[in-house]
Amino acid sequence: MQIRSVILDGTKSLVESATLLGYLHKGADAQTDSLLCAECNLASLCDMAKELPLMDDEDPESCVQLLDAGTSHLDLFSRVTENPAEQAAVTMLMGEEYVIPPRAAFLLSDFSRMHPLLRYGHKFDVIVMDPPWENKSAKRSRRYACLPSSQLKRLPIPQLASLNSLVVTWVTNRPSHLRFVRHELYPHWGVEAVAQWFWVKVTADGQFVFPLDSPHKKPYEVLILGRYRGHSSPSEPCVGGVTPVQDQRLIVSIPSTLHSHKPSLAEVLKPYMKADGECLELFARSLRAGWTSWGNEVLRFQHSSYFTLAPPEGRSGPETRDF
Repeated sequence: MQIRSVILDGTKSLVESATLLGYLHKGADAQTDSLLCAECNLASLCDMAKELPLMDDEDPESCVQLLDAGTSHLDLFSRVTENPAEQAAVTMLMGEEYVIPPRAAFLLSDFSRMHPLLRYGHKFDVIVMDPPWENKSAKRSRRYACLPSSQLKRLPIPQLASLNSLVVTWVTNRPSHLRFVRHELYPHWGVEAVAQWFWVKVTADGQFVFPLDSPHKKPYEVLILGRYRGHSSPSEPCVGGVTPVQDQRLIVSIPSTLHSHKPSLAEVLKPYMKADGECLELFARSLRAGWTSWGNEVLRFQHSSYFTLAPPEGRSGPETRDF
């Protein structure tokens, strides 16, 4: 009942504000258009990459490659790829165009090939993950391969996180998954759960996408936020001026037509991290400017067919990618 009250009252307030600002429109028709874009065919190559020899672990420089105008070949599976430029780059991979945001880095791999990310040498101040939780719907649709909860413990969070970094996990509404993250997964990593947020999904006119009291699908998803403490006592105070995370915050938005595509958390997490903090997304299916991303579908929604062409501001001429 407490969660119901938080979501009902909070969503009403946010929807009213969004309507006044023109973001939502009462009486608007539901958006039914779907994107018909080319399938990313890179994920299937991850299994093949397992047969490739491992890189020399003694040379940390060998695990990074820069994306530039002269790039003719990219080793997607055993090196972290960086776009150091302040503008997006369009690159050809396996005969298809992909858009790489500015200052973005990524590694295309599964659990067995994560070592380049560890050798990358970066400690992250924010780590966001959207695991492919096991559920009947995903198994039936075969849209993606599910991962048993116990396998998540293999993620090397202690090697990737800086002290007091913010760890954010998208969790299904299944009680067993929520309990697992709070009481088993986070303690295993040395992460202290500090807050629970909700992403509430609404239609174009501000209605819940599913009834709030539905016994099946809920109109919201849960995020469990924690701070990486190492294995020190949870009672020890935070260091470095870490801002306490506000509990039971709501994120209200119209969901994407892309299956399981989550809203970006970059802006809402800024108050809880340092200004120059490094950010990492695990199980990513798209890239974000300034972030590092990892997953076996990390370029899925970077295919050029998801982007439109637009001329640069203030001048006519060759078209560039608008994203």
